[in-house]
Amino acid sequence: MRPAAENFAPFFIQSGSAARPIRLRAARFEAEPARAVCVLLAGQTEFIEKYFEVIDELVVRGFCVVTMDWRGQGGSDRILADPRKAHIENFSQYDEDLAALMSQVVQPMLGTGKAIALAHSMGGHILLRRLHDRPGEFQAVTLCAPMIGIQPRGVPWWMVELVTKSLNRAGPSEDFVWGMAARDQLKLPFSMQIVTSDPARYRRTQLRLAANPELRLNGPTWGWLAAALKSIMQLHAPGYAEAIHTPALVFGAGHDRVCNTAALTAFVSRMPNAQCRVIAGAGHELLMERDIYRDQVWEGFDRFMDEKMPRP
Repeated sequence: MRPAAENFAPFFIQSGSAARPIRLRAARFEAEPARAVCVLLAGQTEFIEKYFEVIDELVVRGFCVVTMDWRGQGGSDRILADPRKAHIENFSQYDEDLAALMSQVVQPMLGTGKAIALAHSMGGHILLRRLHDRPGEFQAVTLCAPMIGIQPRGVPWWMVELVTKSLNRAGPSEDFVWGMAARDQLKLPFSMQIVTSDPARYRRTQLRLAANPELRLNGPTWGWLAAALKSIMQLHAPGYAEAIHTPALVFGAGHDRVCNTAALTAFVSRMPNAQCRVIAGAGHELLMERDIYRDQVWEGFDRFMDEKMPRP
């Protein structure tokens, strides 16, 4: 059965500045009757079509869904001449993207109400920045494996920081992080990926990319990594987590090889209105995992949202 979300009609909103405008591809999906608006924020390298299944699962729960592709990925404007590179100079530019989505799409839908959010990985990181800077904007949020810390995967952390600083000494480097140039999502076999244990959902994503290869992205530049490390340090500053009062349910992946689950649980323990649940055995992409893991996420999500955003 084809997901109903596949019948979507994308549109564009504008982020950036008048001097450097950025077109972001966005989409909205209606629910009837509508319970609330859910802002769905994907992770790095991801795109709207990858989340069709999740969108349908939200719509059937009564949530209108608003989502977008971050700058530099999916169907949004790419930053560099090589469209395979994820590049950013500062995470404040991602803040601009989320601000554009909220002001141009979400807020006109809300009236005097509040939205909820469901965010994954980098999307969760950017959402935390907004929750800190704009308190009271969301009724409740759920984050899946948010990027609180990055797994160095066998390399000492001091070396990651040293190399990143060295390669960005002349400004944000546009060179691929080592190994990313050869990491084509269309060609990467399931046995070599590190984000999910579900071969069917992994294959489904590859088929979507095969149908629209312009959506794919290999991975980050050294400039992106430097910006990410700087933003992670900001999140870990004293008082930062403590200032985020929005009710939050945060899921960690027990077998996360992309983001640091220990850093996540420590961060969430400092948030005054947050609860954390680690899904044992699950890979980084919790919403693209096998049903044995996804069902735990949805069970927790439903219980949390029934409390914070009761059904009509």
